[in-house]
Amino acid sequence: MENEKAFYEKLERRGVSRRDFMKYCTFLTAAMGLSSSFVPKVAEVFAAPAQRPPVIWLHFGECTGCSEAVLRSQYPYPDDLVLEILSLEYHETIMAAAGQQAEDQLHAAAKKYEGKFICVVEGAIATKYDGGYGKIGGRTFLEIGKEICTKAAGVICIGSCSSFGNIQAAAPNPGGYKGVGEALGIKTVNIAGCPPNPVNFVGTVVNYLLLGKLPALDDLGRPLFAYGKSIHDQCPRRAHFENDEFVEVFGSEEAAAGYCLYKVGCRGPETYNNCPIAKFNDGTSWPIEAGAPCIGCSEPAFWDKFTPFYEEL
Repeated sequence: MENEKAFYEKLERRGVSRRDFMKYCTFLTAAMGLSSSFVPKVAEVFAAPAQRPPVIWLHFGECTGCSEAVLRSQYPYPDDLVLEILSLEYHETIMAAAGQQAEDQLHAAAKKYEGKFICVVEGAIATKYDGGYGKIGGRTFLEIGKEICTKAAGVICIGSCSSFGNIQAAAPNPGGYKGVGEALGIKTVNIAGCPPNPVNFVGTVVNYLLLGKLPALDDLGRPLFAYGKSIHDQCPRRAHFENDEFVEVFGSEEAAAGYCLYKVGCRGPETYNNCPIAKFNDGTSWPIEAGAPCIGCSEPAFWDKFTPFYEEL
């Protein structure tokens, strides 16, 4: 009770009412595909977590955009996520340690929590030339992945780079970059997107803390609660598609009227994600709402399959 009281007092100091927080928990519960009866339990995960699973967060071939997306999420606040909900043992972007001290922490955490920690991976792994196209501290991504990921209780790939290889794996791919699951031959939970919506990552973590297991997945390893429907089927512009009302030139009257973006390259019919529902920037907007076509960033090999982006398939 004391922890819960302190949590709500902290929210109040940040200008967030209990009502607003419960609205977020209601939205997250619905996004996870759970009934409304779970809303108080989801709130409790944030306000008074019963467990703090150890997490080792690895960075391979990527831009750190996925970490940036999570760090800018409203709920849970980054300090709550790091200090109160998860026990973040290693994360190169935000940890104080550097150099050998950081390497020592990685090995110590992997040894101490072997078989118990969640490994979050951001970035693709180079596989050609013994992984020589990507190294940290003198060791290849491939070596680090084989050592750390295989000791984890579960591996969550955040972003399309670690999920499927993304732009690093695009043709001609001289480094032989692959997603973590393919590179290491292991099963992973893939929070795809470039970057993915923080809601999908937080929902996966909450599912684990609430139910003691990772969520149900599609055939590409993506959580069904987030990637179970196509962008097209959820798109608010779908009626314009059915009525043959299309934008053919950006800046046109049709664009201003909010017509369908299929003829200017929208990949919504081939893309599975919950962007129309979850949106970005704390539910403010998403690409199609802003007038930009979906580029299919949560799909495997989208750089090769869907380019050039602004042309009809």
